[in-house]
Amino acid sequence: MGKSWKNAGKVEKAQQKGQIFTKLAREIAVAAKAGGPDPAANARLRLAIDAAKKVSCPNDTIERAIKKGAGLLDDGKIIEEITYEGYGPHGVGVIVECQTDNKHRTAPDMRHAFKSHEGNMGEVGSVAWMFDRVGLIEGTKEGTFDPDEEAIEAGANEVYADEGTYEFYTNAEDLDAVRDALTKRGWKITKGELSYKAKNITELNDEQRKEVEEFLNYLDDMDDTHRVHATI
Repeated sequence: MGKSWKNAGKVEKAQQKGQIFTKLAREIAVAAKAGGPDPAANARLRLAIDAAKKVSCPNDTIERAIKKGAGLLDDGKIIEEITYEGYGPHGVGVIVECQTDNKHRTAPDMRHAFKSHEGNMGEVGSVAWMFDRVGLIEGTKEGTFDPDEEAIEAGANEVYADEGTYEFYTNAEDLDAVRDALTKRGWKITKGELSYKAKNITELNDEQRKEVEEFLNYLDDMDDTHRVHATI
């Protein structure tokens, strides 16, 4: 599910080269543009700021990103959200969500990434049929509880344990309602976003999986990549 293919220590690795700050700042700017600059009234922005603070992103970087997204800082660059689709090695379906200020750079870079790993970048919709559009909420809760009961009571469809946190999947249109319900039930929400969930998992042997994971990590490390989804 989701993060299963990611390398251990990936956040630390990215932070060392400053890449993680750039990606976090882009998400903050996009969130501020979409829902306004007030974190109290913009859940996506609030979660983006929390994520940035969790890895000690400088306050100046956070504030600048908010102003940029809100249109209060004109540096001549506009951040766009663009989605690319294609097949990775061994027929694995891949969706890459990007945030970029130069789509003319991002598109050829993404095409090269697929081609150089024996994959093929396709047109819009080429692999989207392999995924459901869902709401994804991650969170933690103190004390003893039944995760399945929590999911049912909050209106989520599924819940999975993931290294001390829990992932709740919802219908896309129910994301905000389920997030609010979980918060009222004592959950500390660390992520709440629209996502993609594979309908079926591509069967791979160990060697094939290693090749696919190398490709997915390559995509994840690209400067303009925001999220990567795959059928593994």
